[in-house]
Amino acid sequence: MSNTVCAVVVTYNRKDLLIKCIQSLISQTTKPEAIYIIDNCSTDNTPELLQQHNYLTTLPDKISDTFQSTTTIENILIKYIRLTENLGGAGGFYHGVKEAYTDGYDWVWIMDDDAFPTPTCLEELVPYYNLEDTVALASLKVDLDDNILYHHRGYFNFNHGLPIQEHITYEDTQTQTTDIDMASFVGLLVHRRAISQIGYPKKEFFIHTDDLEYCIRLRSVGKIKLINSSIIKHAEGSVQGTFKKTVLGITVDRRPYEKLWINYYMQRNLIWIGRKHSTNKISLYLTIIKNYILTIIGIIVFDDNKINRIRFYTNSYNDGLTSNFDNKKPRRILYKEE
Repeated sequence: MSNTVCAVVVTYNRKDLLIKCIQSLISQTTKPEAIYIIDNCSTDNTPELLQQHNYLTTLPDKISDTFQSTTTIENILIKYIRLTENLGGAGGFYHGVKEAYTDGYDWVWIMDDDAFPTPTCLEELVPYYNLEDTVALASLKVDLDDNILYHHRGYFNFNHGLPIQEHITYEDTQTQTTDIDMASFVGLLVHRRAISQIGYPKKEFFIHTDDLEYCIRLRSVGKIKLINSSIIKHAEGSVQGTFKKTVLGITVDRRPYEKLWINYYMQRNLIWIGRKHSTNKISLYLTIIKNYILTIIGIIVFDDNKINRIRFYTNSYNDGLTSNFDNKKPRRILYKEE
């Protein structure tokens, strides 16, 4: 194969967004050879809607069964893979990248189901396929109103606390290409030679920062180029779910108790990445201690379910420090399940 592209789309209970994503991929001026849909065991009748749009020929007999189906639309192979349980975005990307790599594609184009490549998105990446020492290409990411999402493209800093990336700036978007260290899994095109060296996304992360961790590995074997003429839109549905609360004239964003699990994975995974990659361990652990204290103060001042929230965050910090990837723990803590 020569510069063949397989788009990998991970989905979970967002069937309408998924259809829009697939339609955006099929409408590319330069079409990918394949679209692999990794369904994290959706319960919203995703297969039925895919079948209505002719993206799926047969339906799985049982929700709990592993299921695969292939069809072809406009010379694009569409492969639907239904997992037997929800393994989160990280688990979905692990399986999708592995499947595309095993099937021999030269490039794996990674994205969520709420990502919508503009018509020339892939075409604008083609001229940069053979850049020296480059193992991945990233499209410029914008929201649905075309505002640049700077915080999803950036640079690493391993010498100051947690290795959270520094964001790109407006100036970075005014050049033809920009060398970056990190791009979220929304429009990241990865070459198979890099995958052969670093492997697949870390499925143990479940959700959040799996793209950050993977980009650290990518940068260890080559460059990531931001191609500013290639545009991908992102609905960013996953960031919804906070509310504002004011106490003593101070207004902050807070997470509802039932959505607290989102924060668990972020904290645990970031701490794990910091332990593995930070070059300044004193700064790292001081940052972890400071963040933990501020989190506890915030809970005491602003939140309900204070004791259980403190227990919840204490577990997320401890699990990051001890590399405990029990991804069912957040639910057990929140809902006091045995």
